Amino acid sequence: MPQEVIVTDNATKPSETPVDEAACCKVRTKKRSPEEAKNLINRLNRIEGQIRGIRSMVEKDAYCPDILTQVAAASAALGSFSKVLLDSHIRTCVANDIRNGNDETIEELLTTLQKLMK
Repeated sequence: MPQEVIVTDNATKPSETPVDEAACCKVRTKKRSPEEAKNLINRLNRIEGQIRGIRSMVEKDAYCPDILTQVAAASAALGSFSKVLLDSHIRTCVANDIRNGNDETIEELLTTLQKLMK
């Protein structure tokens, strides 16, 4: 009987509990170029630093508008990250799936866009 696969940080390992083959779901991944991965990681590192800075401001009792200004900057950086990732997704994964006749990807993209626009 196959073992369930748990995906965490792009690493997979079998779980302790075997599961029925029909219950397993498809796990999708994307192989990124080293440049794309580096760009995304750099953006995330900057955002992480901004969040740590906001936390520090709260701990140091900074003035609320000053904190909110930094929150707006972090939100904008996260939005920019999302745009870069979405651009790459559409140009690679979505385009390839459509070329290969996998129209389910269009529904998946629409669902993703609806989540981003909330």
